[in-house]
This record gives sequence, structure tokens and C-alpha cells, in this order.
Amino acid sequence: MGKLKRFLAYYKPHKGLLILDLSCAVIVSAIDIAYPMLTQYILRTLLPEMAINSALMRVFVSLIVFAFAMYIVRSFLIYVINYWGHLLGIRMEADIRRDIFSHLQELSFSFFDQVRTGKLMSRLTTDLFEITELAHHGPEDVLISAATILGAFTAMMFVEWRLALALLCIVPVAIFYVIRLRLNMRNASLKVKERVAEINADIESSISGARVAKAFTNESHEQDKFDKGNERFVHAKDSYYRYMALFNSGMEFFIAMFNLVVLAFGGYLIYKSSLDPVSLVTFTLYIAAFIQPLKRIASFAEQYILGMAGFSRFCEIMDVEPEIKDKPNACDLEHVRGDICFHDLTFAYGSGRSVLSHIDLDIPAGKTLALVGPSGGGKTTLCHLIPRFYEQRSGSITIDGFDTRDVTIRSLRKNVGIVQQDVFLFASSVMENIRYGRIDATDAEVIEAAKRAHIHEEIMQFPDGYDTQVGERGLMLSGGQKQRVSIARLFLKNPPILILDEATSALDTMTEHDIQHSFEELSKGRTTLVIAHRLSTVKHADEIVVLDEQGIRERGAHDELLDSGGLYAQLYHASLVD
Repeated sequence: MGKLKRFLAYYKPHKGLLILDLSCAVIVSAIDIAYPMLTQYILRTLLPEMAINSALMRVFVSLIVFAFAMYIVRSFLIYVINYWGHLLGIRMEADIRRDIFSHLQELSFSFFDQVRTGKLMSRLTTDLFEITELAHHGPEDVLISAATILGAFTAMMFVEWRLALALLCIVPVAIFYVIRLRLNMRNASLKVKERVAEINADIESSISGARVAKAFTNESHEQDKFDKGNERFVHAKDSYYRYMALFNSGMEFFIAMFNLVVLAFGGYLIYKSSLDPVSLVTFTLYIAAFIQPLKRIASFAEQYILGMAGFSRFCEIMDVEPEIKDKPNACDLEHVRGDICFHDLTFAYGSGRSVLSHIDLDIPAGKTLALVGPSGGGKTTLCHLIPRFYEQRSGSITIDGFDTRDVTIRSLRKNVGIVQQDVFLFASSVMENIRYGRIDATDAEVIEAAKRAHIHEEIMQFPDGYDTQVGERGLMLSGGQKQRVSIARLFLKNPPILILDEATSALDTMTEHDIQHSFEELSKGRTTLVIAHRLSTVKHADEIVVLDEQGIRERGAHDELLDSGGLYAQLYHASLVD
């Protein structure tokens, strides 16, 4: 019931459209109920009397014209229901999509570490479409069906109460059948959605890795993976459609039984002279009016199962609490100098063993600190803890004396800039990718940032200059160009704290040398942490810290660490040999 209440809350901003939709639905239902009553009056009263009084022909024609006008109105109302009702569903879908997207923006890195992109896309597309269909058709189907069934049954009681009671004996059996299959259909629907999400995730992964698959001639392997996922989807759909077929065939059986019971019992009553044929014809018309909402309810049951299964998956995401969020009394971090202090810091991913243990490290404002050491030593993790991409298990990180957990996340991350080895560029123009560093930047400021990143001249040689599309993940640019675009973004952001995480390790030596000048300019006046495996790029750092699984092993200037002959000296000489 909790999920249903959450679902109904999305109608509140659009209650005007909902009232319009339901009002039209009620009038349509009233017209459907009125027609058999009109038919009965014409057949039983008007036509026999017209044989005696021809003046009643005007009344007959007037009633036919009235019925014609009634069905014109009904057609218009159906148009309103279909157009504005669907618009109601679309607006609700937009609200739901907005909420889930906004919530995803708040979730921590650890959530995205565990959930595949394709599965999230499935929840933002396929699931929401079925929620929309339920949002539109659900209320009107329930209201029209309830009103029509109640109205038709009441009218049938007046026409012939014995036939109405005979029908009433079948209804509880039909309801029991519906309830019995509903749970099976719901479970099967959830499995289908899970399989669709898995397929979407596999497709997203395969398309993203298409170049790797081709490079290793593993296209057939990718096809096999997809075929297995596709087969699981078919099995899930098979189960769902089996229950759906049982449901629909059962409903059709009960609907046929309504007609058969009325025909059999009504024929018996006519035989006994307890019922006239006109009443049986009128009652049969009401059977049609009674059956239509039953079919609508059957359709609604399927729609409800699909829609609420999708909404349940929506709620699963919405119920995930961000691991990292602002304290109630968090303040903004302003006028940052850049003094960073790690005090007795310990961190582990999830419930695993500690990646960092009891780290103590001070980085004075404006200084450049290089983090070096074997892979897996926690260098990147240490840097990711500064902007609170993850939360430390114990200890503290302070910036200018403020614990990072006591300041707002937005203000903290606004003061930290990161350049990584794997630069992510959006599939838009060069201009928009650089402007991402500060969304309100002018074109002139974007160009100035590009000049400072030493990429302006190359951009001007592109076919469309700054309007050139970079392609998916910046595919149309070289590695060095992507790095300099990301550097230009940081010049726009202008953060006092800078993290360079293996930013040149994927580049050739010449390109790395060129970009190093951009980094030097970017680092001026900023507290800079540099993670590097090419130790030749960090020997001018103010201090070098050697970090491995045991913690901080060495720290000092380049020459000092070389002279000591420790781990740094071994790594440095090994890099020269490489």
C-alpha cells in the first residue's frame, strides 16, 4: 500500500487533468448505461403505441436524434480521454523521470561502482513507459468499470432481478480467479523487467567495448553472451505470457458464461411465460454493457501489474540513501587557501580490508605533493576522499582547518578540480565541453581557458572550430587534445585545490612533454596533488610521498629520496630502465 500511495502522490500536481479525464470517463459510462434503457423504452412502449398513434413518430425520431447527439458527445469525450489522458500520463512520467534522475545525481560513487549503466537506463526508459500507461489508463479504467458495472447491474435488477442474481453467482468465482493469477503475473513481470535491464546493460557494455571486441576478434564471444541473455529474457517472457494467457482465457470463459447463463435461464423463464422477449433483449444489451468493463478490468489488471512492477523498481532506486550527504548544520567552504591535513585516516571499500590505514599527511597551501608507489597502494583512493567521493572509515580530512564532513558537499567539490587519465567528454561541441567547467562562462572566457591550456590553436584548425562535435566520449579527439580540453575546463573552474591523477600516463612522451607546460601553468598558486607512475614527471614536486599497502613508506624531495636508496630510488631507477 505504501508504493501505491507514493504512486498516487504524482497525480497531485496534475489534478486538473485527472478531474477532466475522470469526468469524461463518468459521462461516457453514463451514456453506455443509458442506451439499453432507451432501447427498452422504444421496443416495449414507443413502438407498440406508434402502431395506434402515428403522432408518436416525432417522439421516435427525436429519441433517435438524441441518441445520435449522445454518441457525438461520447466520441468527443473519448478524444479528450485519449489525448488529455495520455498527456496526464506523460507529465507524470516526466515528473518521475526528473525525480529519479535528480536522485541519481545525489548518490555516491559506491552506488555507481555496483550498478551497471544499462540497468539504470532500463529504469529510466522501459519501466517508466509502463508506469505512464498505468498513470493514464488506471484511474479512468477503474472508474468507468466500477460505474458501468454498478449502473448496469442496477438497471438489470430493474429489468429482471432473477437474471441479475443468476449473474451475481458467477462474479465471485471470476474475482477469485483474477486475484489468484494476479500475484503470479506480478512476479513474472518483475523477472521480465530484470532480464530487460540485463540485456540493456549487456548491449551498452558491448557497444562501448566494440573496438576492443574487434581488436581481439571476439565478436562471436560477444554474440554468445548476448544470445544467452536474450534466451533468459525469452524464458522470462514465456512465463509471463503463460500466466497472461491463463488470465485472459479465463476471463473470456467467464464472459461467455454470462451470456450462456442469461440465454439458458432467460429462455426457461420465457418458456414458463415469466419473462417477455423484450426484457430478455434489453437484459442482453445490458450484458454487453456489463461485459465491456469486465474486459477493461482484465486489461487494467495486466496494466497494473506491469506498471506497479516498474514503479517498484523505481522505488528501489529512490529508496537508496546517499552514503555521503551534508550534515544538518553543514557550512559552505569559502575563501579556500588549500591547507590539507589527513589525520589518522583509515578507509576500506564496503566491508573489505582497509585500503588506507592510519594515514597522517599535511599538505601546505600552494604546494605540490606527488603520490607515487606500486599499483593498489591507495593513491587514487586517498585523493578521492578529499572531495568526499567516498567516506573514510575513521580519522579526518581537513581543508584550512575545516573537517570535510562539516562543510557542504557542493562547496567542497567546487573548490577541488580533478584531471584523470581517462578523460570523459560529453558528445557535444568543444565549446560546451570546456564550458562544463563553469556553466555560466562566456564564449570569450572559454576561449581564454583554451589558450591557457595550449589547445586554442588546434581547436581553430578543426572543421567547425569551437563548434566541432567531439563524438562519443571525445572519440574524434586525440588523447592529448582530450587532456587539454579537460585542463581548459579546470582553468574555467579555477579551483584552489588540484588533483592530477595519472593525467599523462596514457600519452606518448612528446605529447606528455607538451601538456606538462599546461599542468605547470594550471598548478600555479594551487595546492596540487599529483599521482604518477612516470617518476620523471614529479621530480620537481615540493614533496614526494611513497605510498603502498603498508601506508606511507617514504616522503621528501626527489634528490633526498634518491640519496636514501629506499623504495622511491628503486622505483625511479626501474622507470628509467623501462
